[in-house]
Amino acid sequence: MTNPRVAKLADQIKVVVAGTLERRVKDPRLGFVTITDARLTGDSREATLFYTAMGSEAEQASTAAALESAKGMLRSTVGKRLGLRYAPTLTFVRDATAETAKSIEDLLARAAASDAQVAAQAVGASHAGDADPYRHREDEESEDTES
Repeated sequence: MTNPRVAKLADQIKVVVAGTLERRVKDPRLGFVTITDARLTGDSREATLFYTAMGSEAEQASTAAALESAKGMLRSTVGKRLGLRYAPTLTFVRDATAETAKSIEDLLARAAASDAQVAAQAVGASHAGDADPYRHREDEESEDTES
């Protein structure tokens, strides 16, 4: 269970970094970025910020480079705004939630298509063998009397 103070501090760091990226960072490589989540270690020394970026792979790579170059300024801004004695080191990680959701949706669509194909093949099909393949007492008694 996360310490409530650490969780609140992580949320505040997320807000400060997002606002600073919007207002103060003027790097032309920085594309449309959204900070989606912030996680802080228990000792509040390291913060991991998850982000999404719009654009092609090259634009996303340049956005990652811009975030790396602005890391020091963002760290000092977090420390000053939140009044922290030790500003946490910031690590930016690209959030893969959208890609993961897309792959899951694709897998579900393939499974639904496969299920529909199996259901179409099952129409009009009959089971192999007898309708009731199990032995019953009446059958055993009739075999005993014949012997």
